[in-house]
Amino acid sequence: MTILKCCVIDDEPLASQLIGSYVEKTPILQLVGTYSSAQEAVKVILENQVDIVFLDIEMPQLNGMEFAKIIPTTTRIIFTTAYDQYAIQGFKVNALDYLLKPINYDEFLNAVNKALQWFELQNNCVNHPTSNDYIIVKSEYRLVQIPTADILFIEGLKDYVKIYIVDEQKSVLTLMNMKTLEQSLPSSFLRVHRSFIVNTNRIKIIERNRIVFGSKYIPVSDTYKQAFSDYVSSHLLSQSSAED
Repeated sequence: MTILKCCVIDDEPLASQLIGSYVEKTPILQLVGTYSSAQEAVKVILENQVDIVFLDIEMPQLNGMEFAKIIPTTTRIIFTTAYDQYAIQGFKVNALDYLLKPINYDEFLNAVNKALQWFELQNNCVNHPTSNDYIIVKSEYRLVQIPTADILFIEGLKDYVKIYIVDEQKSVLTLMNMKTLEQSLPSSFLRVHRSFIVNTNRIKIIERNRIVFGSKYIPVSDTYKQAFSDYVSSHLLSQSSAED
C-alpha cells in the first residue's frame, strides 16, 4: 500500500488539530508534523521528502502562496483556507486541491484520493520512462491521463494549452507551455504554428495550407512550413506512381 508522508501548516491551532486528526485516521497518510508557520516547516520538508503539505494561505511573514513556490516540485500542495479568492492562484502554483474551511472529512478524503492518484500515476511514469502512449496533465485540480493516439491537436494560449481529443466535445485545459508538452509527445506530432501542434496520424484534410479538423482550421505558419511540406511530400502518392 502506498504511504504518503505529509505535514500540516496552519497558524490557527484548532484548524491545525482538525486536519492533523484527519491525517491520523487515514491509513495511507503518515503525519510528519504540524506547524504554525511555513518557516518552521521548510527544513522538515526538505529533509524528510514530504509528499503532501496541507497548507493554509493567510499566515504572517510567509503566506501559503509564497511558500508553495519555494518548496520542491516533488512535494504537492493541498490548500486549506477560509478564502475562496485564491483559487485561481492555487491552480497556477500547481496545487492538487483547494479546500475551503470548515473542512469535513469527506472533502479531506476526496483530496487525499486525488493526491494518491497523482503519485501512483507519477510512479507509473517513472517505471515506464520510455512509454509515450499517454500523457498525464493536471486540469481543474484533477489529473487526466490522455492516450496520445486520441489527441487531434494542441493549441497554445500563453501559459496554458488546450488539448483537443477525438470524440470529446470539451478540450482539456492545463497550465503548461507548448515547448514542454512538445518534448513529451511522440514523433507523430508536428509543430505547424507557434500556437498549434497536430497529431499527423489524425490529419485527414489539408486545404490551402491549413489542416482541417472538423470545423477547426489549423494554419501552417512560414516558420514551420518547410517541415510540414516535407511531411506531406513523404506521404503523398503521385499520379504517376498510382498509374504504375
